[in-house]
Amino acid sequence: MTHAFRWVLCIAIALVGVRSIWAADSAGKTFRAGAFAQDITPTKFPISVNGGMQDRMAESAHDPLHARCLVLDDGTTKLVIVVCDSCMILREILDETKQLAEKTTGIPTSHMLISATHTHSAPTAGSVFQSDPDPDYQRYLAQQIAKGIHQAYTQLEPARIGWAVGSDPTQVFNRRWKLKEGTMPTNPFGKFDQVKMNPGVGSENLIEPAGPIDPEVPIISVQARDGRPIALLANYSLHYVGGWPALSADYFGEFANRIRKLVGADDVKPAFVGIISNGTSGDINNVNFREPRPRNTSGPSQIEVVADSVAQAACKAHRGIKYHDWVPLRVAEREIELGVRLPSADDVAAAEQTLSGKTPPYKTLPEVYARETLKLTKYPATVRAKLQAMRIGDVGIVTTPCETFVEIGLAIKRDSPLKPTFTIELANGYNGYLPTPEHHALGGYETWRARSSYLEVDASTKIVAVLMDLLKQVAKP
Repeated sequence: MTHAFRWVLCIAIALVGVRSIWAADSAGKTFRAGAFAQDITPTKFPISVNGGMQDRMAESAHDPLHARCLVLDDGTTKLVIVVCDSCMILREILDETKQLAEKTTGIPTSHMLISATHTHSAPTAGSVFQSDPDPDYQRYLAQQIAKGIHQAYTQLEPARIGWAVGSDPTQVFNRRWKLKEGTMPTNPFGKFDQVKMNPGVGSENLIEPAGPIDPEVPIISVQARDGRPIALLANYSLHYVGGWPALSADYFGEFANRIRKLVGADDVKPAFVGIISNGTSGDINNVNFREPRPRNTSGPSQIEVVADSVAQAACKAHRGIKYHDWVPLRVAEREIELGVRLPSADDVAAAEQTLSGKTPPYKTLPEVYARETLKLTKYPATVRAKLQAMRIGDVGIVTTPCETFVEIGLAIKRDSPLKPTFTIELANGYNGYLPTPEHHALGGYETWRARSSYLEVDASTKIVAVLMDLLKQVAKP
């Protein structure tokens, strides 16, 4: 018997053991699920939109924004998963949301996962660069998400659940590139990085991308006992697409529309909820820098192209799902303390010099980052971040409150005791970018110290260690 065969045999025996435990645990239990898409589009305009170095104001919404809510119940444990059409949502808002939802559902706040999609066409929900939120919208957001969770909870019904993993490598590209010697521009702090974000499509200075991609499209599908679709939760590691000046849910919202049609759930009651969460996309976007994309003047928008491509991959995986009448649900949550890269006295003096005689709004990168340096002087030396691991049958889900680099998600998938496992980023708060220590050494936009990137260099190492521990905890029989 070869070593490889013994390894495969051990895995098979372990899976049979897990299923046997499920069978024993499921006696007399009913699995239930409920889903609801709650509108979170603002009710007053104009409103600030974040996601850029400059603030901009939206006068209208191109398409509605939603908090897509899924509640699962195995008879002992209830889980809440919510994905919101927002660039990012501060922990204070989400903590308030969870407390409101706990009061109406009885589900513990520690069993609630609430994330942002990272659309760059949503109202500002937290101060980043030169955009500041409307406090009225922050309150409205918390109330509406909690309302959506409650509605999904009231729609709990006997259900069955299954999962699969699709793939779409056509829509994801690493956006950090190594360039030819002598072609790297200085960064906002007057230094040279080793990589550049978004280096220019078709540039003759390109050498190679500085990292990989993750093409997987894991999905979890929930149906009523008669086969009526209730919800589908997908995950894809793509930053966002963009393209509309008005508010928009970006490709995340369009995916929800496409997958509803593809699974034949246009007219079901209660309404089917398609959901796509953002994976680990801190260094990933939709631009193929090697090959310029033909200019699109009359066909579908790029948002529609991406949404349809990913939805088709999800639907293909969906066709092969084997459903279970009952599976175990588990959740573990932990706070972690992380250091902050605070500016030095010299950094502050340089920033003050850069802004001397200037008035906002600031236009140049050195000015924008000088302002960020001064803002960071008010930050504490450490911050606390909330991490989660969930188990849904064989599936593992972990969270980070960051724009997480794809290498981190790939490592978690590789080493997790649950297969498949995926990461939902920008969940349960916002703590900026999460590069690996190796990417910190390379520099580049995602590492530049600001309120969008301030965690200690070793933050990803510490976060992954905790997440792996949480996964082992929820994976125990």
